[in-house]
Amino acid sequence: MISVLDYGVGNLGSILNMFKKIGAQARLVSDPAAIMQAEKILLPGVGAFDNAMQELEQRGFIAPLKQRVCEDGVPVLGICLGMQLLGSGSEEGNLPGLGFIDATCRRFRFPAGSPLKVPHMGWNIVHPAKPSALFRDDTPERRFYFVHSYHVECAHPEDVLATAHYGFDFTAMVQHGNIMGAQFHPEKSHRFGMALLKNFADIEKC
Repeated sequence: MISVLDYGVGNLGSILNMFKKIGAQARLVSDPAAIMQAEKILLPGVGAFDNAMQELEQRGFIAPLKQRVCEDGVPVLGICLGMQLLGSGSEEGNLPGLGFIDATCRRFRFPAGSPLKVPHMGWNIVHPAKPSALFRDDTPERRFYFVHSYHVECAHPEDVLATAHYGFDFTAMVQHGNIMGAQFHPEKSHRFGMALLKNFADIEKC
């Protein structure tokens, strides 16, 4: 059973529908105590970094999340803002992140006159940087839908799971053991998103 955190920030209906389509069992979790029974955790997120961290704190999610993810080794997948929350912080806000992975979020910055706009919005090809249970086929091109103004910078290159290009190569996915993140929206990415979420649902041990 996949526990999808309901903390007031995220596209929950689309995520649950996607899990239903792939035949994976998933439920919304709004009670922090229920996290202690989670077999896998999906951390969604849209909006501002500080607001999301405040909601997690006020709703009592942070302590049980740290217990299950960092101590018990339960697989977690953060998507969009949820991936950014896995790191230590963001230029967007002042609050610390969950600190599950050594990474910081930076705003996209381009030279004056650049045709590239912020936020980065639309479909982009994602290139795996290392093997992972989240990639279980040899598909040459994986396309996912992005909407974001900030990108994650990992302190350790080995934590970069996949990259994409928008003016420069940026981190599109992270993985450090059982801790995984995707900057894009798999629930809006059709067959590629379905495959990724199916692989996450099938993970037994990281």
